Amino acid sequence: MEAVLPTGGFIYGVRLRSEDTYRYVGLTTKTVGIRLRQHVNIARSGRKTPFYNWLRVHAGDDIVADELDRAEGLEELGQPEIFWIASLRRAGHPLLNLSEGGLGPMGIEWTAEMREAARIRSTGRKGVSRFAADNPFYGRTHGAELRAKWSELRKGQNVGPENPNYGKFGVSHPSFGHVVSEQTRAKLSEQKRGAANPNYGRRASEETRAKMSATRKGRPMPSSRRNAHTRHHTNRGVKKETCQYCIEDSD
Repeated sequence: MEAVLPTGGFIYGVRLRSEDTYRYVGLTTKTVGIRLRQHVNIARSGRKTPFYNWLRVHAGDDIVADELDRAEGLEELGQPEIFWIASLRRAGHPLLNLSEGGLGPMGIEWTAEMREAARIRSTGRKGVSRFAADNPFYGRTHGAELRAKWSELRKGQNVGPENPNYGKFGVSHPSFGHVVSEQTRAKLSEQKRGAANPNYGRRASEETRAKMSATRKGRPMPSSRRNAHTRHHTNRGVKKETCQYCIEDSD
């Protein structure tokens, strides 16, 4: 099993097994083998860059990654990557790197024109979904510590004015006019029946029941005529000629 350096990293070059010229230079704090497998998986997911387009053309067994340099810290990897990219390009290697290297965000500073071109290319493009064994996270779970950290970070993010739909009603709400199909409703209903229901077999504690009772005290029950019609007529299959909602439902 390949080991991962705890503090150091590598500069690596990717080439075809049958050739001596490199097509890509990168840096990693993992092992070179692990990083190459990550590149191959990203290429299979459909990401479009010159390097990933090149990877998709060639079989995985034909591609190798060589260790070119190493450093004992991430901060020390930026300059060696710049050096190797510049040196190999001067030597005639047809590198597919989009940048000159370094520790910046891909080493690329996007201009307004580049951003607009990327926006136009991505407009209307469907995302790539990978299911079951095709998903790189298949069969794995996030640790309890990480989930707790995410939960803490997200607290209050969608409450009150922080919610993007806060204060939106009627036609202003993005869900206005949306109707769930009968097929979807049936599927959702099936998913929550019996043991699949999160409250299946559970009973509220006496303390909780007392709180619920105190909250409802003094409130007319049912809360409206429509609610009473649903509870006492619709749910029981009863139809009364004196009930306006029974009349409306039969029209």
